[in-house]
Amino acid sequence: MGQDFLKKCIGDKKFYRMVFLIVVPIIIQNGITNFVSLLDNIMVGQVGTEQMSGVAIVNQFMTVFNICIFGGVSSAGIFTAQFYGQGSQEGVRNTFRFKFMVCILMAVLAIGMFGVAGDKLIMLYLHEGAQGGDIAKTLEYGREYLAVMVFGIVPYAVSQTYASTLRETGQTVLPMKAGIAAVLVNLLGNYLLIFGKFGLPALGAVGAAVATDIARVVECAILVAWTYCHRKEHPFIAGAFRTVKIPRDLTANIVKKGIPIMLNEVAWSTGQAFLLQCYSVRGLSVVAGLNISSTVSNLFNVVFLSIGGAIAIIVGQLLGAGKMEEAKDTDRKLLFFTVSTCFVCGSLLALISPFFPLIYNTSGEVQSLATRFILISAGCMPLYAFMHGCYFTLRSGGKTWITVLFDSVYVWAIDIPLAYVLANFTGLPIVWVYLSCQLVETLKCILGYVLVKKGIWLQNIVGT
Repeated sequence: MGQDFLKKCIGDKKFYRMVFLIVVPIIIQNGITNFVSLLDNIMVGQVGTEQMSGVAIVNQFMTVFNICIFGGVSSAGIFTAQFYGQGSQEGVRNTFRFKFMVCILMAVLAIGMFGVAGDKLIMLYLHEGAQGGDIAKTLEYGREYLAVMVFGIVPYAVSQTYASTLRETGQTVLPMKAGIAAVLVNLLGNYLLIFGKFGLPALGAVGAAVATDIARVVECAILVAWTYCHRKEHPFIAGAFRTVKIPRDLTANIVKKGIPIMLNEVAWSTGQAFLLQCYSVRGLSVVAGLNISSTVSNLFNVVFLSIGGAIAIIVGQLLGAGKMEEAKDTDRKLLFFTVSTCFVCGSLLALISPFFPLIYNTSGEVQSLATRFILISAGCMPLYAFMHGCYFTLRSGGKTWITVLFDSVYVWAIDIPLAYVLANFTGLPIVWVYLSCQLVETLKCILGYVLVKKGIWLQNIVGT
């Protein structure tokens, strides 16, 4: 029994070498991106709770936008991976073109929405609590930060279009290098502009936004320039902008199979923003505590998120090549790998939970709440890992409407009503409210296990 389990769930050295070649660059890139966010957060946290809270609220909106962009590139990405596995560069080129147009459209819509309704969105999260901060100051800091952050929206959208296509066609190192360059620029910019070093003005939260915008422009420039300079290795870019036309049947197929992914990401990310709004009715100290917790948790979460991305790439290519049994075996091993890895990551996160909040220049109440939120995230990390692994498995085989039910519908039908009722109509402490909303995800893991085991995702969606 034990040997059968090991054979089914643990791969050989060749398997893990292949996985690490794909996963490690993605982890490094995502890790450094989140590390910069962590340092941004710490630096802004040194200048006060109000600035930190204003930035945290706006970054929640930016996270919604970023995930929408992720959904946009992913909507066609499942086809990119399978076209590449099939050897069709024209197919890859058409999916790249689709991604580009969708992401630019979303960027324009986001800029318009933030310009018209930015203040109203920020005010949704500002509530007095047992130890409230200055709401007027928090609003002003948030408004100033958002006004600068919108300038980085278009470069981010373009860079993700290029980076996702490069990863799906086997080039994971270049996006990692571009991310590292952006990190270095961001770190230097933060140091100079938040605190006003070397004669530059001390801009606080606005300085962090300026540094982020510059870093996004640098990352975008590197990705675009490198791709064009390596047209022979990545021929999809040759002629990619000669026309905006995409074959009608492919467009219909992406709309049918891929658009649900984008809609799911939009619904899921807005759901996460609404969850924070539910928690925020308990006061600004809760917003600040959740901000500290999510910042460090996200740094550890890149492991299962990156492995999820690898599942979409590796399994998608196998499905495109018609290797169904190999895809099933590979997926099983990847799911076991991500859960096992996150037991370790969760343990490390739990170890640092009492110490990390002490870095921030904030109240003892905020630090205590942050510690407990971090511990909950650490304990639930294997749960999150399995859940995301199942999601990417189903998505790789084009079962996109099922992933909508599995992901965003679940958030709006289960998570949000539970958080809203517990936060607004009970006296349950906020830590227990937060824990309850995390543990309810267990039901999603059971559903994911059943769907993956049935093998309904084992299909080639781009033909032969």
